[in-house]
Amino acid sequence: MIRRTLPVVLTLLCSTGVLAEQQTLFSFVRPTSMVTVTTEDTGMPQYNAEQTAEGEVLRRVVFNPVAHPTLRLSPQTGVWDWSAGQFLTLRLQSAQDWALTVDVTVTGSDGRSLVSRIDLPAGPAQTVMVPLKASSPLSQGMRAGPPMPWSYDGQRLLLTSSSGELDLKQVASVSLSIPQPKVAQNLLVEKLGLESDDRVVRAAYSELIDAYGQSTRSRWPEKIASDEQLKAADVREQQQLKRWLGEREQQSLDLYGGVIAGPAFEAQGFFRTEKRDGRWYLVTPLGHAFYSLGVNAVAADGGRTYVAGRETMFKGLPAQGEALSAFYGEGNNDDGNASSQGRGFKQGRWFDFYAANLQRTYAKPCTPVTESQGPADCAAATLDATRWQTHSLDRLLAWGFNTLGNWSDPALGEAQRVPYTLPLSIVGDYASISTGMDWWGRMPDPFDPRFAMATERAVAIATRDHRDDPWLIGYFADNELAWAAPGDDPKARYGLAFGTLRLTTDVPAKRAFLKQLRDKYRNQEGLSKAWGIELKAWELMEDPGFEAPLPNAEHSEIERDYQYFQQVFAQTYFKTISDALKWHAPNHLLLGGRYAISTPEAVEACAEFCDVISFNFYTLKPQDGYDFARLAELDKPVLVSEFQFGSRDRGPFWPGPLEVAREEDRGPAYGNFLKAALAQPMIVGAHWFQYLDQPASGRLLDGENGHLGLVAITDVAYPGFVEAVRKSNRETLEEVRRMLESKTR
Repeated sequence: MIRRTLPVVLTLLCSTGVLAEQQTLFSFVRPTSMVTVTTEDTGMPQYNAEQTAEGEVLRRVVFNPVAHPTLRLSPQTGVWDWSAGQFLTLRLQSAQDWALTVDVTVTGSDGRSLVSRIDLPAGPAQTVMVPLKASSPLSQGMRAGPPMPWSYDGQRLLLTSSSGELDLKQVASVSLSIPQPKVAQNLLVEKLGLESDDRVVRAAYSELIDAYGQSTRSRWPEKIASDEQLKAADVREQQQLKRWLGEREQQSLDLYGGVIAGPAFEAQGFFRTEKRDGRWYLVTPLGHAFYSLGVNAVAADGGRTYVAGRETMFKGLPAQGEALSAFYGEGNNDDGNASSQGRGFKQGRWFDFYAANLQRTYAKPCTPVTESQGPADCAAATLDATRWQTHSLDRLLAWGFNTLGNWSDPALGEAQRVPYTLPLSIVGDYASISTGMDWWGRMPDPFDPRFAMATERAVAIATRDHRDDPWLIGYFADNELAWAAPGDDPKARYGLAFGTLRLTTDVPAKRAFLKQLRDKYRNQEGLSKAWGIELKAWELMEDPGFEAPLPNAEHSEIERDYQYFQQVFAQTYFKTISDALKWHAPNHLLLGGRYAISTPEAVEACAEFCDVISFNFYTLKPQDGYDFARLAELDKPVLVSEFQFGSRDRGPFWPGPLEVAREEDRGPAYGNFLKAALAQPMIVGAHWFQYLDQPASGRLLDGENGHLGLVAITDVAYPGFVEAVRKSNRETLEEVRRMLESKTR
């Protein structure tokens, strides 16, 4: 590392212009005051500043190809008092024809720091605004904010997020760093400043969403500007669907979408699994191979977003008494889970843009709201739910899908046109354990008798009207439970064991863990020797907050004990659900736990008690999401219960967990994923997440606002994507047919 500390003369001036409340702290161009500049694997090769093509004058800083090349500014004496500021502003430009990632760290004299990552695009200079208090688009109610940079009063502004904590009266340094550049990177810097007014933030989120629920900040081919466009798009699509549905009838598929080819499987009247010639299959009630191509969340309520308290974000919300005011409602998603932490605007009044757009397209007129007929009644009376259901099912079949994935409208399954799946949502007053993840909540304690009662109740309700329905494939055991914490360190891997041992002994899982240890070691002396700790009394382990030792090579029993506890925990969980489902719905499959984060113990227990293991893979191909060599050892069918590819060029600001560069790239990514899935003989299907784009202003549940959909918030399908999806789905079923027929030759 090359480190240089230089006294450099920099500015301390007041600036005028668009950001009237901005105070310039340091200027690299017209220096007039003293600061200390520390360069760590960075340099300023030119003595003078340079002029850009746009006529601006900035100073070049070169970041060398090492792990963390850094430019640090600090006062020569004492600290800075930034308590009057709300934002740190930086005038920056990439000196190359490509974007740069720049990390900004503001450090206080007490060691605490505030950090921000800047995605600086190529192009002319812009003013970057870093909040001096932890802030992100979640504070505005959404996962991702509007596109940046953004033109405001003639300036290019880039509003970023920040995290951490800082005493603004005791600022010791500001650092700029480019993480792990592979070659030297050049950044042009003009000045750093403070901004004391938040009007830029207010303006950035003002009138952001139009009357149709679309972003006002960009354009794209499918964007809707009038009701007439909606109706015309619907007419065109109906003609296309009719043609595609006619082509589907020419495929050799059974009533349920199974592939008619090769020797038939045994028909048992319900969906089941079978392994043939080294490959796992789902089998339809009529005895044909079924490769499940599904879509999650095919429902008409996905367009709801909170408007209470941020009405200025929306342009064209209906007034009370207008027809579309039928689609207001009230909610509260402030549930205390990690998914709601740090999020603003998560309760109160919401508006359903998707339902409103459906009404604009084809619903019956809404009668005026009266005292005896509230908005919800009006919506129920006017929205043509039957037409929406028919239209949605036509789409799925025409696009080559054969399964309604999780969280889909139950009425769609009742139509007996597309096989469906159902979730088991087990809620109750049973004990729970924190693993450090807790995104959707803490882990249920399966040792608690109240969990068994809650499971029995949930399964009885879920199966009551479906136990004899051959169109039902099966049930998912909850969704994305926190089996571990994120990361590879032992405290993440064994978060369930660590979290349990921190609890009190009134938690059944803690008692079960202690019993396991006492049965093995008998007393504290045996445990102390095996774990390499000094436990003076067994009762000390019963105390809340007990911190267990990390696994280590010298004391291998620690890890074995954690693994055994987590294995018994998972076995108890899945056996409880399996036993209840076998009693209430013996003809339907248990489709696994929809893992986002898992442990080997959880996956093995799922394989033991479930008919299918299910994973939510946000990867380019399934093989990137799990070790399939280990899965092969379990010899169990696998279902990809979620996958997705999104982009930022169709309105919603978040591309979802897996981003591709453009809308045009989503179709090829979808096709490549299906090909990779079909190459794994244990995979029996893949379900896309999800049917509908999330609201650009954030969904009710957690503020996610992703471009994930086959259709937009306007109910207009993305034509290029659905054509590519249809092609890949048809090719997948045709390949299944070839595989089946090749075994008979």
